[in-house]
Amino acid sequence: MSIQFRNYTKQAGITEDYHKVRDFFIRLGYAESTYTRWDWMTTHGYLDRSAVGKTGLWEDEGKIVGVATFDCQLGKAFCLALPEYAFLKREILLYAKDNLSKDGKFGVVIADTDLKFQDIAVDLGFKATEEKENDAIFYLDKTSTKYNLPDEFHITTMKETFDLYQYLRVLWKGFNHELNGEGEFQFTKEKEILSNAEMLRPNVDLNLKVAAVAPDGNFVAYCGMWYDKQAGYAVIEPVATDPKYRKMGLGRAVVLEGIRRVGELGAKTALVGSMQQFYYSIGLRPYKTATIWREK
Repeated sequence: MSIQFRNYTKQAGITEDYHKVRDFFIRLGYAESTYTRWDWMTTHGYLDRSAVGKTGLWEDEGKIVGVATFDCQLGKAFCLALPEYAFLKREILLYAKDNLSKDGKFGVVIADTDLKFQDIAVDLGFKATEEKENDAIFYLDKTSTKYNLPDEFHITTMKETFDLYQYLRVLWKGFNHELNGEGEFQFTKEKEILSNAEMLRPNVDLNLKVAAVAPDGNFVAYCGMWYDKQAGYAVIEPVATDPKYRKMGLGRAVVLEGIRRVGELGAKTALVGSMQQFYYSIGLRPYKTATIWREK
């Protein structure tokens, strides 16, 4: 065993290091951060591209066995290691604390079941906070994916209807930007380029990017699904419904359609990083929790 540390490449986007870290996440399996979170971050418009080189990597014979990373913006870290390399977590946390903070603020996400890592955090002066991350799970062999659509509405996908304007528009409305006073959606060339990079990259199946279409042709609900056969589980992210079309079963329809599709590909479970009643009401169940720990 000859473990070496190095930094991730300073180049954002799809690189050789992107593929190496993604392979690490697949081998790691379910954890407080997953392969989908890594995929989502890599080409996300909100990513701090100047900080990607601060991601820390621990390698053993050329294979990544430990990672210190963040999620789009610095300030909150994930310190991950393959089970047989869990002894690295103290070193990984120390690196993350010194390199992944933002404006003097730093938190580390620790699974509530990882008692050994909690002990390390306590020894280094961290304490648990009320800040939580929650995952819910859908068991395809236990819960139906049937749904009903209102008359004159239909389901499409980004494979069938590759429309970045409609995709960004439904997310803008669905995440309440207009309700919060941020104005109507504006489609710019920069937004088009960034979202095109999100959609047209490796490890994306456009048949799993599901939208409900209103009679006027607009996307009014959207669910992004992620699935990798090697990982074995799917992830739901993001989900949004235009406020004018809520309480019509459209959000439920796109999520269940997405879950149905990953089931056809072999998925047995689908996860979402949420504890919202919406997900529980359509059949997901509480699964795992993690806590953000901060220095005293």
